[in-house]
Amino acid sequence: MLTFIGLGLYDETDITVKGLEAIRAADAVYAEFYTAPLGGKTLAKMQEVYGKRIFVRTRSDFEDHAETGILKLAKTQNVVLLCGGDAMIATTHVDLRLRAIDRGIETRLIHAPSISCAVAGLCGLQNYKFGKSATVSPPYNEVISEVPYDTVLANKERGLHTLLYLDIDMSLNDALRLLESVEEKRGAEMLKNSLAVGIARAGSAKPVVKADSFAALKDYQFGALPHVLVVTGELHFLEQEALVKIAQAPESILR
Repeated sequence: MLTFIGLGLYDETDITVKGLEAIRAADAVYAEFYTAPLGGKTLAKMQEVYGKRIFVRTRSDFEDHAETGILKLAKTQNVVLLCGGDAMIATTHVDLRLRAIDRGIETRLIHAPSISCAVAGLCGLQNYKFGKSATVSPPYNEVISEVPYDTVLANKERGLHTLLYLDIDMSLNDALRLLESVEEKRGAEMLKNSLAVGIARAGSAKPVVKADSFAALKDYQFGALPHVLVVTGELHFLEQEALVKIAQAPESILR
């Protein structure tokens, strides 16, 4: 059997009881940290709390060499793969699960908190008013992807909020500047008039949640990673109140 277990939002205590039981019952436990950052976790602390040795593997181990590695082992043993957040949100592991099914290997999912659902509660926005998400990545060969900007634009046309995941090592400040550079290239002013919410270290004891204009957030110090960004659409009056009281949004920007 191959069991995919979400580790939750931030540290080693975010895992569910069901997930912990599955780890302790496993013959082998693997983990990857290329789709989500460690946050407040360390491998040593995870092994101490979970009571199991954990083998960290790379993207290539799962995408290119799974047949001779984790899938071969899961044919005859109870194998666990640990993933940041929820087991299948914003990861490439659907492909690995399908390959396991094709080989007659039983699979199981054990879910955990994900930023995809936590972000609404953290800043007070309404979950059903979020549109399509996107990921802001560093420039590739000096070319900046315009997909995140286009995603925000499409959602705004429908009055929807946009959750923007950030590349694993990217700060909110860098992401905001990349988005602004796309806007400058197009000669547009959509972001200039937008309210955004920056969230840092979701799931920790003291997450940072700050709402303001793009210009103001660019210079705000969010501290250690991981970071995530929300660009708001049309706001209900309760959302406006929440952004002021929870995310310290200036009331003037909501008028």
